[in-house]
Amino acid sequence: MAIYFYTSGSDYGCFSNFSSHGFELDGEYWPTAEHYFQAQKFPATADCDQIRQAKMPKDAAKMGRDRSRPLRKDWEEVKDDIMGKAVLRKFETHAEIREILLATGDEEIVENSPSDYYWGCGKDGSGKNMLGQILMKVREVLRKRTSE
Repeated sequence: MAIYFYTSGSDYGCFSNFSSHGFELDGEYWPTAEHYFQAQKFPATADCDQIRQAKMPKDAAKMGRDRSRPLRKDWEEVKDDIMGKAVLRKFETHAEIREILLATGDEEIVENSPSDYYWGCGKDGSGKNMLGQILMKVREVLRKRTSE
């Protein structure tokens, strides 16, 4: 049986990039994984810093999707690794959500986004579910660490 999540206020909401589990990464504090992910579209720029300081993750997402900002040229090549880095750090930082992730065992984890066919499963379930894939990889990394 798969575990579905979407909004930060629902069951398994801590799996959402909008969950308020901040962390330090690359020498800065990030309020959410969404803040980090969106800001990395514009590394070492004023845009990056503005996004990091956004009040809410939805604001960071909107700013990161604003194509009037100059998107880094290699974004499509690096976005999965950047997401993985953020998700791993989030779960390394917060023991209580790390336990929730590890307690999912070998269940498939699915971001049940009706509109996102890349990070989520999309409305009809045909999406790539890349965020779910990353969460399952992070779970494996953390599981190996706890068994060492």
